[in-house]
Amino acid sequence: MKFFVDTANLDQIKEAASLGIIDGVTTNPSLIAKEGIIGTEAILRHYETICGLVDGDVSAEVIATDFETMVREGETLAAIHPRIVVKVPITKEGLKAISYFSKKGIRTNCTLIFSPGQALLAAKAGASYVSPFMGRLDDISQEGIELIRSLREIFDNYAFETEILAASARSPLHIVQCARIGADVVTCPLSSLLALLNHPLTQVGLEKFLSDYARSQEQAEKTYPRV
Repeated sequence: MKFFVDTANLDQIKEAASLGIIDGVTTNPSLIAKEGIIGTEAILRHYETICGLVDGDVSAEVIATDFETMVREGETLAAIHPRIVVKVPITKEGLKAISYFSKKGIRTNCTLIFSPGQALLAAKAGASYVSPFMGRLDDISQEGIELIRSLREIFDNYAFETEILAASARSPLHIVQCARIGADVVTCPLSSLLALLNHPLTQVGLEKFLSDYARSQEQAEKTYPRV
């Protein structure tokens, strides 16, 4: 399973890349706004910088909601770098844009997926990725992980090449569940990935190792004092 970090913060992307486990980056207009980046040229430069920090795909989202403008924005984004994947919402106009981009060889990430039917349409239109938002479904008392499970079954049934990019994963449990089901990618904040490191027995074991080592060194000093 691939790990994408969901952020537009350059420091977080650099830290994630330094771990050697990151396969790409996902962004959205909210994440770009959070970084205080204003203006089209500044945003495009920011995406280019991100592409220079990672070896994998970088999702950059269109702002438009009509087909013609989506196409213009998407082509501009795709021209930034070969790693750019154009992120498009699952609307009727978005579906048209995904089909257009697919025929032009421009890769896409269909976002804001909340049902198997939406993902099926996106895959049929030629999306490179679909992004089901599991965490937001959990927020309204639906089981987001069941959507991932359904998509895995459907895509396997028909050998779709579209990858399942599990989005809004908010906890280590979400990540592990996605791995068990067979999601192709999970995207989440860096904090969620780092939380996979944590286990109380690991910390207890490490503290014991260090304590035992320190005690043995003290004993050695007493038995064989330095001259």
